[in-house]
Amino acid sequence: MNWIHARIVSALAVFVLIVPTADAATRQQELDRLVTKYHQLHQFNGTVLVADEKGVVHKKGYGFANLEWRVPNTPDTKFRIGSITKQFTSMVIMQLVAEGKLELEDKLTTHLPDYRKDTGDRITIAHLLNHTSGIPSYTSAPGFAQNDSRDPYTVSDFVKKFASGDLEFEPGTKWSYNNSGYFLLGAIIEKVTGKPYAQVLRERIFDPVGMKSSGYDVSATVLPKRASGYAPGPDGYVNAPYLDMSLPYAAGSLYSTVEDLYLWDRALYRDELLPAPLKQRMFTPGLNNYAHGWTVQPVELNDGKTKLATLSHTGGINGFNTIIVRAPERKELVVLLDNTSGARKLEELAAGLFSILHGITPQQPRTSIGDIVWELIGKSPVAEAIARYKALKATKANEYDFSEVELNRVGYRLLGAGRTADAIEIFKLNVEMFPTAANPYDSLGEAYLASGNKELALANYRRALVLSPGNVAVEEIIKRLEKP
Repeated sequence: MNWIHARIVSALAVFVLIVPTADAATRQQELDRLVTKYHQLHQFNGTVLVADEKGVVHKKGYGFANLEWRVPNTPDTKFRIGSITKQFTSMVIMQLVAEGKLELEDKLTTHLPDYRKDTGDRITIAHLLNHTSGIPSYTSAPGFAQNDSRDPYTVSDFVKKFASGDLEFEPGTKWSYNNSGYFLLGAIIEKVTGKPYAQVLRERIFDPVGMKSSGYDVSATVLPKRASGYAPGPDGYVNAPYLDMSLPYAAGSLYSTVEDLYLWDRALYRDELLPAPLKQRMFTPGLNNYAHGWTVQPVELNDGKTKLATLSHTGGINGFNTIIVRAPERKELVVLLDNTSGARKLEELAAGLFSILHGITPQQPRTSIGDIVWELIGKSPVAEAIARYKALKATKANEYDFSEVELNRVGYRLLGAGRTADAIEIFKLNVEMFPTAANPYDSLGEAYLASGNKELALANYRRALVLSPGNVAVEEIIKRLEKP
């Protein structure tokens, strides 16, 4: 676009050019202030990139990529991106469709003939892409994280052991988030191309797009500028538990930077990776607003009325939480990569950043009531912490974040610390505060199960299912608990 005509006097040219620059600087400062506030409240520690149709508006690191050496996060810091990986797996599958090497309606057993035929003959590639296959997700299996997450597996061995379970529902009839499905897509990619998954992504996406700081994360590799991952512990952050990266595979194995994900976003506006009709198919939502590796749903901005059409995905993996949100209408983008698995406000922060882009005053972050309760539990009996929670809710409800997830987070930290009885009391409080929400009952059921009280666990899981009908994971737990 021509900002000025060549014959306009220089003074006017200076005026026209300075005004947008000043506006951009003001907006960049406002974006920085908002992220800084989240960082100060320990609700974000990582790197952010915000862009609009003209390009990058703001990119910056906050906090440390390595807490032990106090190495700061920067825009070129490499983070594990967790389930954002799924959109890259989806892209390769769609490229193979474009080349005629497979069809979305192909049966699973067409490309993995060794897979069990009684289920594999009923599952299509499309079912795997949109989480409607009915295959149990391996990450939801009891004891998987504790017993199996440190062990390396070949793709074929992993499929046989963890991604071949009896169906939880008839394929295509329900939606249930499923890492097994995307693991199988990675196996299909290797079978069809005859190459390792990591090599296929490098050749088909990363190299063509110029994503030089992205790849398959292998723990043994000495990777420059890789962020360390952390998790909340009883007295602050601790190093995240080790995870063998052969397990997340095509469902969550990649690392990247905010700068590379910006290149990925811009490439999706062009047709160099995939023909437009198939790209549109990839972005078309099915059940639960889920497309092929993307969630398709509006983001409500902080004025409480403006809704922004977006394509997004979050990622969570040991020590990391991530989100990418694309708003195609105005080519806007927010990428947040956090190297603490305690980060839980990324969607809220993203909505605030988009609000600033649209000239809307952003909602300011509030201190987590969960942080207050956790601090009190470290010093006094849980009953006193509960009493303090109720007093603050009665007198200062607007000063703290009292959302449902806050107490749940405390309960799970207590479970992780082996304080099961205290965790039960916190989950009971959450049920009392949110009696119509399913998740507090689900969590309370899990705590009772950990304590050995099968009867109360079952009662709470049943209540969770009443409040959230069709929750496949809860249905399966109930079935297991009802068996003699």
